[in-house]
Parts: sequence; structure tokens; C-alpha cells
Amino acid sequence: MKTFKQVNKTTIRLTNLENDTVETWNGYEIGSLPPSFAFKFEITNEEDIRFGVDKWFNYKGLTYVRA
Repeated sequence: MKTFKQVNKTTIRLTNLENDTVETWNGYEIGSLPPSFAFKFEITNEEDIRFGVDKWFNYKGLTYVRA
């Protein structure tokens, strides 16, 4: 089971009670989302792979992505 704690207006902490892990999520308004939002990865050349944000959730008007 996960517990949910809102640290401040734009930060949420999810704690998994089964394996004692803590995840911090930052909230963004729709116009200020990071540029890596909504893609899994991008290959810029043969050696460079950039990973994006592919998991998020919406809560109280903000979009939360893992910090």
C-alpha cells in the first residue's frame, strides 16, 4: 500500500509501505512542463540516448512527474 503526503503546493511524496521506498513527485502547470515530458527516449545520434518523462499523473490542477 502507498501513502500519499503533500509536502508543499507543488511536491508530493509517495511512500510504499511494503518495501519502504519513497518517491518524490514535482507538480507543474500545463504551460511549464519540462521539455522531456511525454516521450520515452530520443536518439540524437548513435551514441546519445535521452530519456524522457513517460509516467505522470494529474492531481488538483497540476501534472506531477517523478523528480
